[in-house]
Amino acid sequence: MTKIKMCGLTSYDDIAAVNEIRPEYIGFVFCSTSRRYVSEEKAQMLKSLLDDDIIAVGVFVDEDIERVAALSNSGVIGAVQLHGNEDDEYILRLKNMISAPVIKAFVISSPDDVRRAAESPADYVLLDSGSGSGRTFDWNIIGDLDREYFLAGGLDPLTAEDAVNRLHPYACDVSSGIETSHVKDKNKMKAFADAVRKER
Repeated sequence: MTKIKMCGLTSYDDIAAVNEIRPEYIGFVFCSTSRRYVSEEKAQMLKSLLDDDIIAVGVFVDEDIERVAALSNSGVIGAVQLHGNEDDEYILRLKNMISAPVIKAFVISSPDDVRRAAESPADYVLLDSGSGSGRTFDWNIIGDLDREYFLAGGLDPLTAEDAVNRLHPYACDVSSGIETSHVKDKNKMKAFADAVRKER
């Protein structure tokens, strides 16, 4: 069954909602230029309230590798998501420094992008339309990608069901698609989870 990642959580209300809805993953954004940015201290507080069965993913953009490793090894996050220009060497170095899985994001606009994702040494890849664009990309480009991937970009309670039916991704990743006026909306969060989990 396709898993769910709800990204960009910033508040106690967000944590209360996911503890009830129970996605497999949630995301804390550690990129300071993002409006969903959380500090290490806030992430630690929020993580302390998160159900133990839900994996907290730390999202980074071209971050110093030592900082990423320290956050992972401290237990604040249970997986690392890289959204910048991190190359294979960076990923391999990081994997030697931490025990948590590494997810590498790729913006998909051509078959070449899918090929690069297929060859990544990351544990998982994430296929996206662009950083927070809120739009889907042409899913036909994915073709027969032979590895587990997170699907992101433009997903919401309406597009998620179609994505799962057509692509059967490892996980669906959502952020803006479960927000109202830039704030996580519990009703949309629940609707998104229901759409992904709908019996097929």
